Amino acid sequence: MKTEEKINKLYVIGITLVATLGGFLFGFDSGVINGTVKGLESAFNAQDIGSGFNVASMLLGCAVGAFFAGRLADLYGRRSMLILSAIFFIISAWGSGIAGSSGEFIVYRILGGLAVGAASVMAPAYISEIAPAKYRGALATIQQVAIISGLFLSFLSNYQLANISGSAENVLWWDFETWRWMFWMEMIPAAVFFISLLFIPESPRYLVAKQKQDKAEKVLGKLYGAVTGKRKVDEIDASLAKDRHKPRLSDLYDKVKGRVKPIVWIGIGLAVFQQFVGINVVFYYGAVLWQAVGFGESDALLINVLSGALSIGAVAAALVLVDRIGRKPLLVIGSVGMSVSLALVVYAFATGSLVDGTLELSDAMGMLALIAANAYVVFFNASWGPVMWVMLGEMFPNQIRGLGLAIAGLAQWGANFLVTLTFPILLGSAGLAFAYSLYTIGAVVSIFFVVKYVYETKGKELEEMTA
Repeated sequence: MKTEEKINKLYVIGITLVATLGGFLFGFDSGVINGTVKGLESAFNAQDIGSGFNVASMLLGCAVGAFFAGRLADLYGRRSMLILSAIFFIISAWGSGIAGSSGEFIVYRILGGLAVGAASVMAPAYISEIAPAKYRGALATIQQVAIISGLFLSFLSNYQLANISGSAENVLWWDFETWRWMFWMEMIPAAVFFISLLFIPESPRYLVAKQKQDKAEKVLGKLYGAVTGKRKVDEIDASLAKDRHKPRLSDLYDKVKGRVKPIVWIGIGLAVFQQFVGINVVFYYGAVLWQAVGFGESDALLINVLSGALSIGAVAAALVLVDRIGRKPLLVIGSVGMSVSLALVVYAFATGSLVDGTLELSDAMGMLALIAANAYVVFFNASWGPVMWVMLGEMFPNQIRGLGLAIAGLAQWGANFLVTLTFPILLGSAGLAFAYSLYTIGAVVSIFFVVKYVYETKGKELEEMTA
């Protein structure tokens, strides 16, 4: 019995690690743009709104990918959507690097966005549906570890490639500019992701929903043992039997009370607030941000590497705490910490003065901004970064999980697009202090949202989740 339990744990962890490669690529694809912005501006002669759209264009694809992946996963399976996303990652990485115009580049970035959006909702859903309840939070948090690892390695790759050539705009190898190679590096993990997905099973809850109980029993038997596997199939089947039909958007509407089900609004709120605190400004524009306050390109890229390393440590803390103290307490702690650290960033930026388009800070204020910004990143990645994805993957009932994720994913990436598109405009017109004051307000409001509306899901079986 002990041997079987050990094998089961290793199998669960192995499957989880494969699924989280989608998160790794989500992070890599999101972070790689950070070091390429100057190269894109030079190659395509894009400034302010144009530069913002080059960066944010991927997020349009993310919104569409998250919405349709959630719905298509109910029809064709979670694993199938992950395989499709892996193919799109490969095509996008190659095409973004080979693009000869801004329009062509945007097409490939939107294609990559479809992959990121699909992976962002399908990986946590898949993990939640194969993981034991007592370990589900920790296993789903590995998704955020993977996302941050992808971000960190993209920052590190960008930094190393730019150091070799001298700048993202310079030619590196075979007469191609460095920024193109930054994108092509992504093809390696994308290929590994695609191959690995061929060796993992489909979600057992999807199989039961499709009346494939025998296959689901085999998968759950490998995960938990034959006896427990059979029992879990019966439990899943019973949870679906009350309302077994093809999922449709109207399932999110409570016809008796005449309103959208509260769980849907909570999911949307979690998704939107995760973005309205401005975290992806750091991920996408970190190099631009630090150059705007006087750091050189090399130092700015190195700060990104530091932020990535701190993020991994913060997510590791969440990995340990999420199944111990719960989801809601971590969200509250994160919101309070981000509110304070963002307020300090705003204060530091507000003391600066513009000199030839660059915000000059005193040494003390520059250090305060650097420390507070990295504290903000740590608080985010120890709370909202992983916990939002954990909760979205587990909080919806079986019947509407795909649909709920589709709507929440659409909201998350839509909010991400809005924040990312507007930052260069705010930077050029209103300044960093004003931009970060908006993100501070988002963090403060998120405290009240969590306290009033979010409920705890720690330790609950997915069959216990209600709308």
